[in-house]
Amino acid sequence: MQAPLGNLVPADTDSGGERQTEARAGRAHFQPCRWPPVNHCQSSPSTVVTLPALQEVQHPGMKWTEKQKRTYTGSTLPGEKKDTTSVPFPQSYSPEYVESGWYQWWEKEGFFTPEYHNKLPHAASRTFSLCIPPPNVTGTLHLGHALTVAIQDSLARWRRMLGCKVLWVPGCDHAGIATQSVVERRLLREHGKHRQDYGREEFLREVWKWKNEKGDEIYHQLRKLGASLDWSRACFTMDEGFSRAVTEAFVRLCDSGLIYRSEALVNWSCALGSAISDVEVEMKQLTGRTLLSVPGYEKRIEFGTMVTFAYPLEGVEGEVSVSTTRPETILGDVAIAVHPEDPRYKDLHGRACRHPFTERLLPIIADALVDKELGTGAVKVTPAHDHTDFLLSQRHSLPHLTVIGGDGHMTSLCGQWLEGVRRFDARERVMEALMEKKMFRGRRDHPMSLPVCSRSGDVIEPLLRKQWFVRCGEMAGKLLNVLWWGHQIPAYRVLAAFCPLEEELWTWGRTEEEARQRAVHFLTISGRFSCSEYLPRCKSPFSLDTDVLDTWFSSGLFPFAMLGWPRKTPDLAQFYPNTILETGSDLIFFWVARMVMLGTELTGQLPFKQVLLHSLVRDKHGRKMSKSLGNVIDPLDVISGVSLEVWLQEKVKEGNLDPRETTVAMEAQRKDFPKGIPECGADAMRFALCSHKIHDINLSVSQVLSCRHFCNKMWQTVKFTLGALENSGSPLGTTAEISPLSSIDRWICSQLYSTVLQCERGFENYELHSVTSTLQSFWVHSLCDVYLVRAGLLSRARQILFHCVSVSLALLSPFMPYLTEELWQRLQPHGGTADPSTSLCVQGYPQSSQLAHLHFPQEEAEFPLVQEVARVTRSLRAQCHMTRERPDCEFKSECCEKKKY
Repeated sequence: MQAPLGNLVPADTDSGGERQTEARAGRAHFQPCRWPPVNHCQSSPSTVVTLPALQEVQHPGMKWTEKQKRTYTGSTLPGEKKDTTSVPFPQSYSPEYVESGWYQWWEKEGFFTPEYHNKLPHAASRTFSLCIPPPNVTGTLHLGHALTVAIQDSLARWRRMLGCKVLWVPGCDHAGIATQSVVERRLLREHGKHRQDYGREEFLREVWKWKNEKGDEIYHQLRKLGASLDWSRACFTMDEGFSRAVTEAFVRLCDSGLIYRSEALVNWSCALGSAISDVEVEMKQLTGRTLLSVPGYEKRIEFGTMVTFAYPLEGVEGEVSVSTTRPETILGDVAIAVHPEDPRYKDLHGRACRHPFTERLLPIIADALVDKELGTGAVKVTPAHDHTDFLLSQRHSLPHLTVIGGDGHMTSLCGQWLEGVRRFDARERVMEALMEKKMFRGRRDHPMSLPVCSRSGDVIEPLLRKQWFVRCGEMAGKLLNVLWWGHQIPAYRVLAAFCPLEEELWTWGRTEEEARQRAVHFLTISGRFSCSEYLPRCKSPFSLDTDVLDTWFSSGLFPFAMLGWPRKTPDLAQFYPNTILETGSDLIFFWVARMVMLGTELTGQLPFKQVLLHSLVRDKHGRKMSKSLGNVIDPLDVISGVSLEVWLQEKVKEGNLDPRETTVAMEAQRKDFPKGIPECGADAMRFALCSHKIHDINLSVSQVLSCRHFCNKMWQTVKFTLGALENSGSPLGTTAEISPLSSIDRWICSQLYSTVLQCERGFENYELHSVTSTLQSFWVHSLCDVYLVRAGLLSRARQILFHCVSVSLALLSPFMPYLTEELWQRLQPHGGTADPSTSLCVQGYPQSSQLAHLHFPQEEAEFPLVQEVARVTRSLRAQCHMTRERPDCEFKSECCEKKKY
């Protein structure tokens, strides 16, 4: 018996379960008109829980109706394979139903471990390794992290399906500053105590307690995203093995003379009491006078103004007017600098001015670093509090006077009238004093970039600190953070009486005993024999450096430390160097460069063979995502959906924002998401993220919602296919056995071949957006819009339909692991070739060489006209608001009365 597949068209329904009106003239909804009813459409209260649908949501850029949610409640235990044979096929796609159960089974079966490679029938003798950029243990992933995961997982899954031995290692960074800040706020809120109220060891116990309670949240998010990570090898940068690698790296670099100790300016956060890295400094652009909130100050502080005042010349009449945005640092001035070619100051080179508050002489120096057009063209030089001034001091041998302490208060060098005063309060006092001495010359608006700590919102204070550096040619990498949480620097200061404080004799070692031996050796070869003999007998000759290494130092070791370095492990031998590094382009200097330098020096090899960079994920308005703007989105909120009330309560009100920033963030969320975020699912989000090109991604939730609609299209197509295959009886065979006869069969098979070929090219060139576009186009425009509507002979069409859908699911698997697994498992019993105990994620990825016999160029060249007709027809039907109901129409005939049809 034959039946035209033209009568078998899957309708587009969403997860609300609403069905479009069934077509007349023999066209049945979902089911072939001549085939018996399919039990997949039956309901089962024991396996499907239907929640009531909610209201329709409309706002600019996104229209959606909150759909019925279906929850899988089968008897499958965690870690067991999900039951897809006896459980009925739900009417419509529901992300929560689909994503339930699969990940636990994948993880338990070890599909993501390289050891499973030996079980693959298509195993190849190639390896593929990469590491996830370790996110901070303090918080949760955002959409930028989700983009990294989506790209990396797609590549890892693709390579695994190609038969490669894949190792993708998860990990977390201890995030020294961020973690310490979170724990300090928690202790202050719950116990009313500061860090200094605890001893170092007691405070670190509190940090570990917090990490053990909250630190796995990121791993939970990664699992929800479907990341095929090898969890048996997960590493944390403060684990014992990783800490051993950090110590080893420091010692080896010291032994090689690549680490040295020096005094330099650091980015200091007075609120945190710590230096922070450049990546944690945000530059706030000010167009002029602006009042900003600063931690620790009740009233807002003025920034964006340029103050001009005069220094009297020494020995002659006259003055030199200088301009500054930081009058509070005037007590630290040691010179006045002018440009050597500035005619206004040619006669003043070599002269000096008298400081109005300290009576100190300030030499007038000439240097090309000075901008003649800025302010008056003469600048005050404060080496201890400005990076440019520090460079000037090195060129001209100027002293360094620290007038602002690490706590943000003025130091004793300022005199009694300012000592102990907060820095921005001191600014006002200095201004008043200048006016009293009649040296104030004016104030005006001044556009500027203000450095702000991204962790605390504090205005950065450049401070001089002695710290450890790595020699990196023209670039020096700072190693120090003044923290308690982190890898304590394995360096010891010799405290014996024969080593005066100003000499600062340091040694280092993996242990204190090793450091002692190094010190003895150094003292011996330097001729201090009595010292070297005394040192071994000294009870406490050393003081371990109390500071910790910068977090970027330990994360720079990640590609090889995660594999067991410095031990010579099998993983290190097999998977190092890593095949590829995929990360954000904003980390190329902060992280990528450090990994390259440290990897090359410590292992003798580059840490990875290729680097793939992606751009930033911005909101739909093109703005960088920021908590203060209220546009930072948790991937789990996109996956599962979230109401506006919950979002505002949990994500904003409980965040670490200034009250005014909280108000701005909440208003932004109410405007962009008046009813919250709809449930989109992990597959839709991953597919949407991978569908963008390399340039910055302006992602809106509506784009993810559109990909969810594509998921539903896939769901309905497979549901229809299962109905077509029910009780078919005839064997479907393999793709090698397909021999299409009709022109439309030959065309769809050739389209499938071309799709596989384009996917191969896209993956090889890392153009994932090309792969996703190709797959969606084939499924929607070729398979659904044309083939399902116009296919011919039943037996041939069934076989070809099955293989088109089955191959397409395998092609989509790296991007949509949950949905493709669910649909493939339901489809495979009809194919009879796959092992029922296996997973789609370890099947072979379709190869164009396997489908070369299905390439029919002539049919492909002729069919675009058919596709265009189908497209125009659908477009006209939508424009005319036509449905599948036959319309009532009236016409008159000369030979009959008025009739109605």
